[in-house]
Amino acid sequence: MATSWQYQKGLHETGNGIYAYLQPDGGWGWSNAGLIVDSGSSLLVDTLFDAVLTQEMLDVMADASGVSADMIDTVVNTHANGDHTHGNGLCTKAEVIASESSAREMESFTPKMLKAFMDSADGLGETGDYLKAVFGPFDFAKVSEKLPSRTFNGALTLAVGDKSVELIEVGPAHTGGDVLVYVPDDRTIFTGDILFIEGTPLMWAGPVANWIKACDAIIDLDPEVIVPGHGPLTDLKGVRAVQDYLRYIEREARARFDAGLSVREAALDIALGDFDRWLDAERIAINVDTLYREFSGRAGTTDTIALFGLMAEVQRVRGGRS
Repeated sequence: MATSWQYQKGLHETGNGIYAYLQPDGGWGWSNAGLIVDSGSSLLVDTLFDAVLTQEMLDVMADASGVSADMIDTVVNTHANGDHTHGNGLCTKAEVIASESSAREMESFTPKMLKAFMDSADGLGETGDYLKAVFGPFDFAKVSEKLPSRTFNGALTLAVGDKSVELIEVGPAHTGGDVLVYVPDDRTIFTGDILFIEGTPLMWAGPVANWIKACDAIIDLDPEVIVPGHGPLTDLKGVRAVQDYLRYIEREARARFDAGLSVREAALDIALGDFDRWLDAERIAINVDTLYREFSGRAGTTDTIALFGLMAEVQRVRGGRS
């Protein structure tokens, strides 16, 4: 069913008051969002990376649905990354809902911190050039932050008019608190960044088994319309492709971990095969680092600047788009 929609920027009505907002090419920061409208009620699934992009999206949604930003009742953030949250505050009257884990992540990594991160790019050489290439299109001085006013663990069912909307926590996986947004009567699911379609999945948190299980949860629901966090609308074949990538990277990283290779050596050594054509293949660096921490039982995180530096090196050595 997903093949009936073109992957073009803008709003796509998938049927019965449900809309997907897509941002090609789906790479770093170019995330998707959604709107669910029924009987005078509305729910927005995620906002975008800055206030400018979010306002553009909200204006398009208002023209198509008659629901303006100040009429949106609820915003659900599928996870804590800024490309899904930084426009929350433009929905001035909305209740913002996220998993408890996501809310904690939003509090600990603010837009101000991201702006400072980018302001340091000029002094970082190759790493800074990479940062500017992937995040340069976004204006982190113009965000409209609004933290969740309601949190949950596990699952939560909401009513949007006569529609039942199920929030299903499947993290930690991509991040610490990933949530699926499922509309059972319309067999439609918004997956957040559990799905990157035609783009390389990015494992900030793990464990990888949770992410694979999250894909199984989507498959078990058997939706007709699947809106990923990044990339075009997809079907169950797209879900299985993400699982295939995760299983492959886990297997290849494990072999190199057991052989004593470093994260850098493994990231440069793993052959990606068909996955190499996916956008942002250099994310293998972050995925290997997360897997190595999982294999070793090491808590904590690796320095973010160092990880972006490794991705810049991997992209240069392997080739790929800038």
